[in-house]
Amino acid sequence: MFDDDLPLKGTVKALKNLEPMSLAELQEYISGMEDEIARAQLEIGKKSAHMNAASSLFKIKMEE
Repeated sequence: MFDDDLPLKGTVKALKNLEPMSLAELQEYISGMEDEIARAQLEIGKKSAHMNAASSLFKIKMEE
């Protein structure tokens, strides 16, 4: 795989056009985003726990 094939980190995604969406569609869209936020928060918790365990094991203060 070439570096050109990899997605660029920090690229900004185009914002979704909310204008044509109905109220029900907007609520579903928000619900889906909240689910994704919860999923990301769980992953942050796992990674923080892993870092804390490694830090205590090696007695190194790691940045969070």
